[in-house]
Amino acid sequence: MLCALIMAGGKGTRFWPLSTEDKPKQFLNLTGEDTMIQMSVKRLEKLIPIERIFIVTGNRYMDLVKEQIPDLPHRNIIAEPVGKNTAPCIALSAFHINKIYEDATIAVLPSDHIIQNEDSFLKVLNTADEFVNKNCDAIVTIGMKPDRPETGYGYINYSDMDSEMNGFEVRCVNKFVEKPDLDTAKEYLEDGNYLWNGGMFIWKAANILRLTRLHMKETYKLLSEIASTSKEDYHRVLEKKYRKIEGISVDFGIMEKVKEIFVIPGNFGWDDVGSWEAVERFSEKDCDNNVCMGDVQNFECSNNIIISNGKQIVISGLDDIFVVENDDTIFVGNKDEIENIKELKSKIS
Repeated sequence: MLCALIMAGGKGTRFWPLSTEDKPKQFLNLTGEDTMIQMSVKRLEKLIPIERIFIVTGNRYMDLVKEQIPDLPHRNIIAEPVGKNTAPCIALSAFHINKIYEDATIAVLPSDHIIQNEDSFLKVLNTADEFVNKNCDAIVTIGMKPDRPETGYGYINYSDMDSEMNGFEVRCVNKFVEKPDLDTAKEYLEDGNYLWNGGMFIWKAANILRLTRLHMKETYKLLSEIASTSKEDYHRVLEKKYRKIEGISVDFGIMEKVKEIFVIPGNFGWDDVGSWEAVERFSEKDCDNNVCMGDVQNFECSNNIIISNGKQIVISGLDDIFVVENDDTIFVGNKDEIENIKELKSKIS
């Protein structure tokens, strides 16, 4: 039985000042009428009923999840008392989902990605589910075919050996590699055996727990103690024991130690919306190539990004700048410096 686990605990610091710790990017309208997490849920509901869609997030974002996804059952919101990176988060969720749906397959998916061809994506996801049901110890990830030497993504190196299912290739993963420099990214593109890593994994809940027990023994011990707690004591025990768990990514905690990992190459217009450049790429523009969101007026301006979160913004005679406003801050700069926002934030008192 296929379930989805949407990871929604990130802080979205690269989108400050629009994204804040109180309301990070997955809860914002960055590229359309819906927020990023609403887009993710609506996309999945074409394949998976809402009863089998789960969201794992921090305690502080529980109310935002309920507000933005009102049809999501309360039991389907899994709260972390504190962020411990992806490996404990996924294992905690696997314990929870496994109690509700025996023999569940879990598609672990980010909450803040754009997918333009949703039908193609869902066919890939369905194929991954079929493959895992036939190979219960397998992990399947989805890799995107690169069309440029991107330095902002990790990559998946895959083998020439392959099988086919539903018209899709299923390749063996050789290794996951970190974000490369530009020259290395160009080599990956020319090589042809590298895909962008979108951080999507499809695997059996039982397999998640087995691999956690095998490779992260202390984490598994603490999580199993939390999972076996009575309903009345659960939140108290979770709060106490989860803080003792080592924070580690699923890549380092499990993926680097496992051999049965496969990748399905996809080509469905994916982007992780990890930068303002991505927002500009996917946003509607006016005739002068301006991206304007919110209460914005511009006169004789071109190639700007102007985002209002409530206050009216008026600009005149300016090109190649960005203006981002929220309740506390108005940020103005040259557009070619926009990717430095995260570093600049740390310098502002």
